[in-house]
Amino acid sequence: MTTEPQKAISLRHELKHQINLREDLVLSQRLKKLFSHDKNAGPDGTYRVTSLYFDTPYDSALREKIDGVNRREKFRLRYYGADASFIRLEKKYKINGLCGKRSARMTQEQVKMLLSGSSAFLLDSGEPLFIELYSKIKGKGLRPRTIVRYDREAFLYALGNVRITLDRDIRTGLGNVEFLNPEIFYLRAMEPGTVLEVKYDAFLPEVVRMAVQVPGRQAAACSKYALCRRFD
Repeated sequence: MTTEPQKAISLRHELKHQINLREDLVLSQRLKKLFSHDKNAGPDGTYRVTSLYFDTPYDSALREKIDGVNRREKFRLRYYGADASFIRLEKKYKINGLCGKRSARMTQEQVKMLLSGSSAFLLDSGEPLFIELYSKIKGKGLRPRTIVRYDREAFLYALGNVRITLDRDIRTGLGNVEFLNPEIFYLRAMEPGTVLEVKYDAFLPEVVRMAVQVPGRQAAACSKYALCRRFD
């Protein structure tokens, strides 16, 4: 359960849908006409995301997600594309349906130490997020659990600080030591399809609401981490 004080953090709304390939094609073409791609994307408008999620020996993060606990958190390491030299430690939290995130840069050498079971450097770092992770490792047995990889197409809309993402080809890997190897093959975690996510601040502009409509689909819980944990 997260201990973030609500008044000290910025929380956003998050909507998720799992859609099929045909719906993805129609939606992607529509979004391209209305919104700009993330500036960090490649020529085709997409980029790869590779994350390593942490969990306790009792799968607390997974169970709280499945059970819909109102206050929950997940720690993960993440890098983009094939560049495993720029890595961030991230803490994602959800409070009463709203989500937020904190992050801090972690070097490749620090990641290697963490994956080998060494965590003392976290306590000595002076970085609050590192120190919090250290406390969870020692107090709750938090440990690297599952790799989640996918290709993301992201669209931005300034009004409402909206971010729309289409996450495709979701794959998983259980060998955590391979997290830093961008060439490793991962197991497909779901049937061909896409996870649509819409994040925004205080309000969702009507143009976005109409643009992301998929007939017959309603927002529902859809966790890429939970999808990948099915292969344990």
